[in-house]
Amino acid sequence: MSKPILILQMQRMGDLVLTFPLLLWLARLHPDREIWVVGEEDFFKGMYQTGPKAVYFGWHMADRLARTREYSLVINLSHRPEAAALAGRVRSEAVIGPYDDGTPPVRRIKGAWQLYRAALTGCNRHNRFHWAELNALDCVPLREIAATRFDPPRRLPPGQRKVGLFVGASEAAKRPSPQFFGDLARECLRRGLRPILFGGPGERTLAAEAAKLAGAKVLNMAGRLSLPELVAVGQTLALFATPDTGPMHLASWSGLATLNLSLGNVNPWETGPYPNGHHVLRAAISCRGCWHCTQPTFVCHGHFSPRRTALLMERLAATGGPDGVRLPGQRLLATGRGPLGLYDLAPLTPRPSAREAAGRFWQAFFGWRFGLWGETAAFEAARAMRQAEPRMARILARGLPPFVRGLARGLSGTMPDGFWREAPPFFRLLASYLELSLANEDHSPAARRAALQTAEACLSLFAV
Repeated sequence: MSKPILILQMQRMGDLVLTFPLLLWLARLHPDREIWVVGEEDFFKGMYQTGPKAVYFGWHMADRLARTREYSLVINLSHRPEAAALAGRVRSEAVIGPYDDGTPPVRRIKGAWQLYRAALTGCNRHNRFHWAELNALDCVPLREIAATRFDPPRRLPPGQRKVGLFVGASEAAKRPSPQFFGDLARECLRRGLRPILFGGPGERTLAAEAAKLAGAKVLNMAGRLSLPELVAVGQTLALFATPDTGPMHLASWSGLATLNLSLGNVNPWETGPYPNGHHVLRAAISCRGCWHCTQPTFVCHGHFSPRRTALLMERLAATGGPDGVRLPGQRLLATGRGPLGLYDLAPLTPRPSAREAAGRFWQAFFGWRFGLWGETAAFEAARAMRQAEPRMARILARGLPPFVRGLARGLSGTMPDGFWREAPPFFRLLASYLELSLANEDHSPAARRAALQTAEACLSLFAV
């Protein structure tokens, strides 16, 4: 009997759905092995039939799974300490992700991409790798990811005018107010759409308030549907408008056309709808993609207009595209795949920005350093940034040598905690990765050499 692959995914519903592509790729690469998933039963019991074939276990089975079986591979996608403890004690030929090592245990991370993902905490504004792909890149070849084609969202006949409005999200910063949803429902009705309010059991009050504020009769299904029922009802909807939340990922995975209202401390490059052909609407402000909001109010929320959002929904439901809708103060993007074969967000309201140029560069740079492609892609991304943002490129070229010298001085002693916070904003992603990779290897001589080589490789791309 072949040894199974064990995946530990004990995060929220959305994280579990973003594990589905990994399950798909592993099943293709290892058709002779079972794939087992340890997760939160409240989440997976309503979704496992929607995703690729796998065997699911609740956390209460973790000790038994560790004692009774050996595994060909353990992939820990959770940041919870009990998941790292489990990954460290199971018998496995290989481990990817956080695990506890030694006695007393020391937390370590296996896999360059899992290390990179851990380094994103607090400094992810320039990241351009989607969570679904970061889950997989340590064990799935890029060619397999790039060759995968997801069906576009289904298009319903023109007479189907029902649209869904999901009112909830895990944090207040990520969800529009009940007033917004009430106004949006009313604006949808004015345009001949038939809005339906959705939400989980914890969003009944929010949905009831939004329905009252709509000032019209609006069907409220919040707290009344199981996840399989939500997927079934989604087959009758022309569009699903939702903040970044688990049901958003479930809807887009099931083929329901999705408009992600991307508010608050989220980065849609990491957690936007993963299949092709969906849309992301976000504020066109500099703090978008923040890690946590530091403003007295959620500034990004003020850029979302119920009237314009309803007009956009009407066009997307009718034609699948924005058809010239003007969205001042906002950006509309479509999910797809870029030239490197990975997740991409194509701007439908073009507005070149230094942030986009920086993100493209770091994607190309880390992909080169981790072996996805050659140096040429990184060199071309640096050249494109110099051409698109010459002033920024000059500032960066002046700032990079002192950063590398500071790193070299730190490597001659002990790297201080929080090294990345002292780096210029553009370099914080690199600095955070280097700091974490050094700590992961106990600042060994080999780790110090690798860190300096990585920084010098970055310097070489700007010294042209």
